[in-house]
Parts: sequence; C-alpha cells; structure tokens
Amino acid sequence: MNTLSYKTVSVNKENANKKWYVIDAEGLVLGRLASETAKILRGKNKPCYTPHSDCGDNVIIINAEKIVLTGNKMDQKYYIRHTGYPGGQRVRTVKDQLARKPFAVVEHAVKGMLPKTKLGAELFRNLHVYVGPEHKHEAQQPIELKFNNIK
Repeated sequence: MNTLSYKTVSVNKENANKKWYVIDAEGLVLGRLASETAKILRGKNKPCYTPHSDCGDNVIIINAEKIVLTGNKMDQKYYIRHTGYPGGQRVRTVKDQLARKPFAVVEHAVKGMLPKTKLGAELFRNLHVYVGPEHKHEAQQPIELKFNNIK
C-alpha cells in the first residue's frame, strides 16, 4: 500500500483555487440567498474545504434591491443600532433600510452567517454587493450561479 497517496492536503489562501461567481438576487428569498452565499464564501461547497483558512470563492451579488422576504418581515423585522450616546438607540425596518441602503440588507444577512473571528472578517471581504444589474468585476470573468430550487 502506498502511504504517500493518503496525505491530507491542507489548503491555504495561496494555493486555493479561487473563482468568481455572480448571483442575481432578483426574486430570491433573503435568508436562503445569504446561507448559500455564506457556504460559497467559506468554501464548504469544495472538496478541499479547510476550516481554518480562506479557501472559499469570491461572490458578486447584483440587484440587491429586488430581494424578497417571506411573511410580514418587511414591516416587523428591525435593524437596531446605537449612536453611543444615552438614549441613542435607533430602529429601522427592513422596508426603510431597503429604501436607503439596499446592499446593507444583504451584507448584514451574509455577515451574520460567517464566523465572528478574524477569518470571518477576511471572508466578508470576498463579498461584493451591488444595487442594479451592473458591477465592476467583468475582468475577473465571473461565473453566473442560478438558485432556481431556492424558494
């Protein structure tokens, strides 16, 4: 038996074969889009997944303003932030946030599904969210991903 063929390969950032994907978010449910995007960013869809390294791919999400939320989440889900001053808690609904910064809704959902460590911050830099159908990463020749089975 050849024991050299059983070596475990640990992938790191330098030898990870990173690809670029583009996802059209029009008509997709926010949470399901975010979970699939987090899997791709983390690299869990690859056979060479390594938990402690950035072996995931780069993801571009276009049409972020056309996402869908199920139920009454447009009016009943809140984004809460604090200014740092006494009584400085600010609340904004998803509908208001989509009107102001539609890309922030998708970024917040994906960031919540990544690790809360330095690795998670590094993986989050591989996500690019755009309002509208245009993006500036045509030189990377991204592959288009379809999520037809996600409803």
